[in-house]
Amino acid sequence: MSTRLDQGMATRRRVLGDAHVDRAEARKTSFDAPFQEMITEAAWGHVWSREGLSLRDRSLITLALLAAQGSDAEVAMHVRATANTGATPEEVMEAMLHVAIYAGVPRANHAIGIARRAYAEMGVEV
Repeated sequence: MSTRLDQGMATRRRVLGDAHVDRAEARKTSFDAPFQEMITEAAWGHVWSREGLSLRDRSLITLALLAAQGSDAEVAMHVRATANTGATPEEVMEAMLHVAIYAGVPRANHAIGIARRAYAEMGVEV
């Protein structure tokens, strides 16, 4: 039977892609290894691996929460992950509209700019 860490790593790779995870693993040091293990097990193994919501739905929720917090690098990373989760640019924009109403227009506006740049880097026309 797979451990939560194994399950988390599999889900993390499915969502973020092997190239991203391989780069993150290559940068891991003995200092931050416990943190990386914790987020892989907790976020990816416990939350993202649950059956209650699709990866697409989790992706949209995550993007809205990250945008509301102003977590710029994480917004870009999770926009790139939509290529794997199935969330469309139109759905991401709908999530940003929610951010504007519930967390503030400046946060949503900033996240929309990040999303536009990430989509451009991906070759996705928005």
